Amino acid sequence: MTEVKSWAFWRAVAAEFVGMLLFIFAGLTAIIGSVEKGVAQELKVALAFALAIATLVQSLGHVSGAHFNPAVTLGLLVSGQISALRCVCYILAQMLGAVAASAIVNGYAQIGSLGVNELNRVTKAQGFIIEFLATLQLVLCVIAVTDKRRSDVKGSAPLAIGLSVGLGHFAAISFTGCGINPARSFGPALIRSKMENHWVYWLGPMCGGIAAALIYDFLLCPRAQNFRTRRNVLLNGSEDEDAGFDAPREGNSSPGPSQGPSQWPKH
Repeated sequence: MTEVKSWAFWRAVAAEFVGMLLFIFAGLTAIIGSVEKGVAQELKVALAFALAIATLVQSLGHVSGAHFNPAVTLGLLVSGQISALRCVCYILAQMLGAVAASAIVNGYAQIGSLGVNELNRVTKAQGFIIEFLATLQLVLCVIAVTDKRRSDVKGSAPLAIGLSVGLGHFAAISFTGCGINPARSFGPALIRSKMENHWVYWLGPMCGGIAAALIYDFLLCPRAQNFRTRRNVLLNGSEDEDAGFDAPREGNSSPGPSQGPSQWPKH
């Protein structure tokens, strides 16, 4: 209830909706507005999604943490960095943003696929593995570069996340269209009513996000949180979330927003 009563919480949910809308708009427009074929088309689409996510994470990361992906949100929930309520509200906002963007693009793109993801030369099981691994590397990147315990991150976290999205597209776009984001896959599929093999684009990324959180938190860089601490975050949110928009950040006397799990490292 503390989160529900906070304007910072609802601003964060709104940021997830707006960011997702702009992200999907940019990506789908790059897909349908191209006359290139083959490698040139794949390169254009990969760069469009990569640049879009890097720009939006830089722009809105201080408001919501800039997840813009249900797999990322679920991974951070498993990592014990956001509450269950925030997870549900973020995913709903992301889904609505993706559907709204897809409907807008569909308004001027009646011809073409609208970027609906489809399996190409791979089986359902192979598609699942591709989506799983491509998403695992993305969520692993998000969790690692936003880890507040680190002092060695000298570059740009939003750029690193954007490059990770681009990497996922380079690897998967020829085989699955590269979902690595259930909301991105859901929006166009819903608008065009093409849901064949859609479970691949949900289960693969979601499992990849969960696996990334477990691998990072319990194997690669274990956190000191005990079960009680994780349970408290799950039910009540983290201290960063509870602090609200006008609470000063640690080591900084100026006001700053609640940044949730993705409080960018200070350089």
